[in-house]
Amino acid sequence: MAKNVKIKSTEVLSDNFFPLKKVKYEVETSQGSVEEVSREVYFSSNGATVLLYNREKRTVILTRQFRLPTFLNNHPTGMMIEACAGIVEDNEDPVEGIRREIEEETGYKVEPESVIKIYELYSTPGSVAEMIHYYVAEYDAGQKVSDGGGLEEEKEDIDVIELPFEEAFIKLHSGEIKDAKTVILLQYARMYLLKEEKVFDLL
Repeated sequence: MAKNVKIKSTEVLSDNFFPLKKVKYEVETSQGSVEEVSREVYFSSNGATVLLYNREKRTVILTRQFRLPTFLNNHPTGMMIEACAGIVEDNEDPVEGIRREIEEETGYKVEPESVIKIYELYSTPGSVAEMIHYYVAEYDAGQKVSDGGGLEEEKEDIDVIELPFEEAFIKLHSGEIKDAKTVILLQYARMYLLKEEKVFDLL
């Protein structure tokens, strides 16, 4: 049931890459009383992510890059295996945003009609405003236009990885893949993209 919420004040705590704000609000509880609550919210832009897959080869394209927050939270190297992803710019069509990210990060240029949306999800709704658009898209070798690797001006240093589906799932179950969006996309692939194929019997 929707709650009655009234924003009382908003204070900018930091405004570097995206703003971090302290928001005070009044909310009606399930018992009918009104309480004042204070929360910090990171107002990052919405994002998009995609699983590039080749049905014939039974492969996926993933990336590997250093992620400081994971390193600071006990990941031994900070190197994360992930699906291609990036920020959706203001007033940008998310499909065009993810196509741009695909080309920048992986070096593949895919057509808009091959990019299929499957979800819109909030990743960390308790503290981050970001919503992520989830896509899947088929790729083939003829779509490769560069080595990818990200943008030098954004200090991106991205490894492009092509893996068999089976190996990607082994890495997921072993804990080598720990990125939530990538797990969601791989599980979607297992349930829907290849559900009639016998590539996951060992899992």
